[in-house]
Amino acid sequence: MRERVLAIVSIITQYVLGERDTVTENDIVEELLAVGFDADEIDAAFSWMQNVGSAAPGKTRELTEVRSQRIFTAEEKRDITADARGLLIRLRTLGILDDEAQEEIIDRAMQVADDPVSLKEMKAIAALTLFSRNHEEWRREVDCFLDDDWVRLYH
Repeated sequence: MRERVLAIVSIITQYVLGERDTVTENDIVEELLAVGFDADEIDAAFSWMQNVGSAAPGKTRELTEVRSQRIFTAEEKRDITADARGLLIRLRTLGILDDEAQEEIIDRAMQVADDPVSLKEMKAIAALTLFSRNHEEWRREVDCFLDDDWVRLYH
């Protein structure tokens, strides 16, 4: 179920990033039901997104020099794939994540970790976490790493 909930979260994120202003929550729910997701999965996705959004209200972006490297625990290494951990390290090194955002993303990933969290799942979790902090400020960065467009992040 976790993969399906994250798939729903990813679809909803694409709606928001796609600037579909005329689409309502009901429209999204109807479309998700039509493609085979069930109501419990959709509710779980919206609840998860709401929790992510309420975790850090009013946070603003501050780029700071990376001075330390986070060491993943044995449990985190077991529950988060190497590629997904690599994404977090890369985002942190680029200054896209601060310590607080990185910890929040890791906490969210560990909450859904029945199977190891994949790179695709980590991208969705990271995108939603950053997006919940400040929609417009993080829009470009979220678009870039969801599309694997790392060159655009450097310029």
